[in-house]
Amino acid sequence: MEPLEVGMFIGLGEDPRVSLKRVEDLGFTNAQVLAPPEEFFREPRRKELIDAVRKSRVKITAMFAHFRGESYTDLPTIRRTVGLVPSQYREERTKRALEISDLAKELGIKRVAAHIGFIPEDPKDPNYRPLVEAVRKIADKCAENGQEFCLETGQETAPTLLRFIKDVNRDNLKVNFDPANMILYGSGDPIEALEMLGKYVVGVHAKDGKWPIREGTLGTEYPLGQGDVGIERLIKKLKEIGYTGTLTIEREITGEQQIRDTLAAKKLLERLR
Repeated sequence: MEPLEVGMFIGLGEDPRVSLKRVEDLGFTNAQVLAPPEEFFREPRRKELIDAVRKSRVKITAMFAHFRGESYTDLPTIRRTVGLVPSQYREERTKRALEISDLAKELGIKRVAAHIGFIPEDPKDPNYRPLVEAVRKIADKCAENGQEFCLETGQETAPTLLRFIKDVNRDNLKVNFDPANMILYGSGDPIEALEMLGKYVVGVHAKDGKWPIREGTLGTEYPLGQGDVGIERLIKKLKEIGYTGTLTIEREITGEQQIRDTLAAKKLLERLR
């Protein structure tokens, strides 16, 4: 693929062949995918998924883990339910992440990614060391499978994420950089964060949003180029730090408007890159 080649983020849905064909029909060569529904982890649907991916001309650049019971309704709910931070879910979700890594290996996917939750800012927090150990376990499994494990940005500040990466201390632990998430969660300027995290960044979400209107709330997602990210500045900074990976459009709505916004984002990114 060419440097800064544009892709899109998709769910594989009930028929992966249809989902991947849709990506191709929209003019994309690559995609990041959400881990498929439970039935695709077992036969006969596992083989159906593998056949669909192998026959598709779309290159899957990463598979994103997600977990039963997660909800992104509001900040308190996200803190309580998302990722590996909530201790009551950690063992079950770590196991699930290992299964996702194995499935991704069969599909020829070299990166597994996830929101792991709000990493504690204080390394003395009782949840911090268990979180480090859980991510080490997943990263080690990914290493066995020839993969990188990528942490999605946004739910913590860049300094907190950088310290966490160093504490996990695994060479294959990387970052999938989502500039809009930095804004939506109010966790810092994305350009400054990219400067700090740049050497770990192996994937980028092309997404936009506006800052929260009051403390303790989430910001609002907008079509690419209409929010506060500053997509021109972002592309310029990516070039400055030597990033040559893909730009994956993520638009978290559904229906025809999602398609229209995705195609508009594609046109914008292809002009800027």
